[in-house]
Amino acid sequence: MSKRESLIQDFLAKAGWGAARRGRLAGDASFRHYDRLILDGRPAVLMDAPPPKEDVRPFVRIARHLKALGLSAPDLLAVDEENGLLLLEDLGDGTYTRLLEDGHDETALYALATDVLAEIAARPQSVPAGTPPYDDEKLLTEACLLTDWYMPAMSGRDTDAAARAEYVEIWTRLFPIARMVPDILVLRDFHVDNLMLLERPGLAACGLLDFQDAVTGPATYDLMSLLEDARRDIDPVLTETMKGRFLKRFPAMDRTVFEASWAVMAAQRHAKVIGIFTRLCRRDGKPGYLVHIPRVWRLLEGACRHPVMAELNRWLGHHIPKDSRGVPSP
Repeated sequence: MSKRESLIQDFLAKAGWGAARRGRLAGDASFRHYDRLILDGRPAVLMDAPPPKEDVRPFVRIARHLKALGLSAPDLLAVDEENGLLLLEDLGDGTYTRLLEDGHDETALYALATDVLAEIAARPQSVPAGTPPYDDEKLLTEACLLTDWYMPAMSGRDTDAAARAEYVEIWTRLFPIARMVPDILVLRDFHVDNLMLLERPGLAACGLLDFQDAVTGPATYDLMSLLEDARRDIDPVLTETMKGRFLKRFPAMDRTVFEASWAVMAAQRHAKVIGIFTRLCRRDGKPGYLVHIPRVWRLLEGACRHPVMAELNRWLGHHIPKDSRGVPSP
């Protein structure tokens, strides 16, 4: 038995779940793994997030905060922060991804998720202490995944230093535009894989997963993440409907400012995701995400059509012309 497995068994035994049956539920793009446990017919989920690469403390902090807002983060049944182990309420299998594949009402699902984000945005003063800012350094590091991973994977050489420096300067000028909307709690991975439909009233019907990377950042980010999804195509009409639904909650928010912030955050996220999907393949041996890169390029190109993105659009056109925006080889 490995040392890690011994830690897990001790953790479960202390929590009263030592006799539970365990089966792998899921892994993701991180180093975390999830097991489903069954004990006397009761389910639970084990999050195995080994330090130092993973840290469960942000998850614990944000879960408690979301629960206090009346939202459906999983209950924390047992916590071992030092060893990166959590025993969580099992919210079931009804992810948005599965429901949409089964033909569930798409508009209703997205409306519920949009209303959850509006509720979070309506309480900007309640961001939990210790939540890090989505500062320029973090945003820039993410945006540079495009230059540091995708471009070398496609060209076979490191990105030209002067071109990368120009790219960085462009983003430095763009980030203040993104920040023209209020700062709120940003869950940061708000998309259909991390949302669930529960048999609960009101906003609690939306189960929330995978929010340990939450930050304080622009109010446009999570809604953009939901509606410009790297993993599935969304009708532009639905996107505009949900934008309007969100903004109806905030009549004082300027729509022009909102759209400009959205464009910057969308371009930043899509550049990051293209780089991440490339890195997952090249560094971590996970090529399954490459299939989404053409979609993410379309989304990035769409974001760059906004007037505030003209400078970045020209840079991309020069350094990554459209005919070279392909998929890296595994």
